[in-house]
Amino acid sequence: MSVYIDDAVWPWRGERWAHLMADTLDELHALAAQLGIARHRFQDRTSGAHYDVPASLRDRAIALGAVPISRHRDRAQVRAVIARARAQGRGEQC
Repeated sequence: MSVYIDDAVWPWRGERWAHLMADTLDELHALAAQLGIARHRFQDRTSGAHYDVPASLRDRAIALGAVPISRHRDRAQVRAVIARARAQGRGEQC
C-alpha cells in the first residue's frame, strides 16, 4: 500500500499545491497527520479523496514515504491512483 503526491502545479492563494492521495484512507490520514495537516482539511469529494499540500511540504511528504507521481510522466499510475481516490470519495471500499 502507498501514499502518493502529485506535482505541485495547482495555483491557489499565491502558492502552488499538490494532491496527497493513497491506496487507503487510513494511510492518507496518517501521512497527513505526520505533515501537520489538520483532519478538517480532508477533501472527501466525488472527484477524489485527498488532501491539498502546499509545495513547501511536498519534499517532506516524499521524505516521509509518499511516492511522487507526475501527471506528465506517470499517466497510467496517476489514473489508477485517482480512480481509487474517487471511489474513496464516494465512500466505497477499496
